[in-house]
Amino acid sequence: MPGERFSIVMVGDGAVGKSAMTLRFLRDQFHDEYDPTIEDSYCKHIEVDGQEYTLDIIDTAGQHEYRGLWNDQFLRAGDGFICVYSLASMGSFQELVGFRDQIWRAKESEDIPVVVAANKSDLEEDRTVSAEVGQEFARMSNAFYIETSAKTGFNINEMVLELVRQIVRTRQEQQDGESTPVPEPTLTSELTAGYVKRPTPVGGMESMEGEEGIGLEERRCCCTIM
Repeated sequence: MPGERFSIVMVGDGAVGKSAMTLRFLRDQFHDEYDPTIEDSYCKHIEVDGQEYTLDIIDTAGQHEYRGLWNDQFLRAGDGFICVYSLASMGSFQELVGFRDQIWRAKESEDIPVVVAANKSDLEEDRTVSAEVGQEFARMSNAFYIETSAKTGFNINEMVLELVRQIVRTRQEQQDGESTPVPEPTLTSELTAGYVKRPTPVGGMESMEGEEGIGLEERRCCCTIM
């Protein structure tokens, strides 16, 4: 039987591929059509490092006119978050500041399991956001950086597996912290594609302006990775 149940929330601007990434992970399928999503909900059983988990995956609205439909109470229920942007859209990257800050406010903490996913790596020739810029944002957001492609399936499963590991690690640290304080890691200024804790929020990006977002429909399916 599946073990612990985690809620994973996908956030990001419209047309960055959140729904396509979700579909690729759930069914290993890809569709080119862009269908704005208000909110879709799915579940999937998965094995990570020899342990079984049930994931509730929430694909949220990205379009500005739909974002008001999900609030801080909705975000507080999330155990981990995937913040998605298109590496071919600087505007979608700039929008992540607002999504990240909303998550931090809702969770009342900056130490949250988060993966920053630079999607559409298949459009490398159209890249406008460098890997270094994406990595720096992830580092300063206490997040794990990864580049993905819903179209080819590149790193989609790895993205979810890493987030589950973060959630498990965070819960263990919280349990250990009840009896023994967990020491802060040594901070580093080096860029990294991995998970680095750094409590300093992004400063110079706060004034960035973004584009439009995503959102429609409510479905639920339950699948199992074999």
